[in-house]
Amino acid sequence: MVKVTASEVNKLRKNTGAGMMDCKKALVEANGDFDSAIEILRKKGQKVAAKRADRESSEGVAITVCNDKNTVAVGIVLACETDFVGKNADFIELAHRIAKIGLACNSKDELLKAGFEKMSVEEKLIEQTGVIGEKIQINDFSRIESNYVGTYIHAGNRISSLVGFSEKVENIEVAGKDIAMQIAAMNPIALDEKNVDAKVIEKEIEIAKDQLRAEGKPENMLEKIAQGKLKRFFKDNTLVHQAFIKDGKISVSKYLSSYGSDLVITSYYRLSIG
Repeated sequence: MVKVTASEVNKLRKNTGAGMMDCKKALVEANGDFDSAIEILRKKGQKVAAKRADRESSEGVAITVCNDKNTVAVGIVLACETDFVGKNADFIELAHRIAKIGLACNSKDELLKAGFEKMSVEEKLIEQTGVIGEKIQINDFSRIESNYVGTYIHAGNRISSLVGFSEKVENIEVAGKDIAMQIAAMNPIALDEKNVDAKVIEKEIEIAKDQLRAEGKPENMLEKIAQGKLKRFFKDNTLVHQAFIKDGKISVSKYLSSYGSDLVITSYYRLSIG
């Protein structure tokens, strides 16, 4: 049996994240060849991934990153099976590294095919499934490119958000964080009433009318009252009309106007675990 040194085992462990004993066994099986040992561990990951393909991965982290110029932001949900793994520092670091690779990608499929060290992101996830012993996958991917982007990750890494702005104005960094926090905390369904799905509007009107009928309101009054309730729904659930979380006396739209009348939100995304 070939002898392997502690430094060789540590080197393989550093490169793959696999346990010490798994690294030692792989090196012995590979007769000390480093690249062959990596391939052995990778195949082990494929076997574990196949066995756990049907397992639910409902834990993990929601991570957002942006480029140096704050013009591109990406958010991903890197999912695993247990809260224990989701809180692991190495797992969180892996999510950040994958998200940064995503800055140059336009879709989840493109990200999975992108290079990660000497393999693809998809292969890295399979490898880590073998290392960790849990199903690891990307459950969500969002990307915004705009004149300025803001991001936010809530404590615990279970909720994050990204938001794009039409201009890079003075103190936009503050607005970027504030609005990203608003999105994470209040979970708006759309930017404004124009962007609310027609089916959602129809459903809200029907709910309002049913409630009014139950209260005994006359049929000829239902539409007018329901429209009033719909306006309240828009105020509570659309981003620009929501009460600003740092000052409930003003709306998000009013807050944004303090940075200039031309500053508008171009797009946003919210990511969460579970």
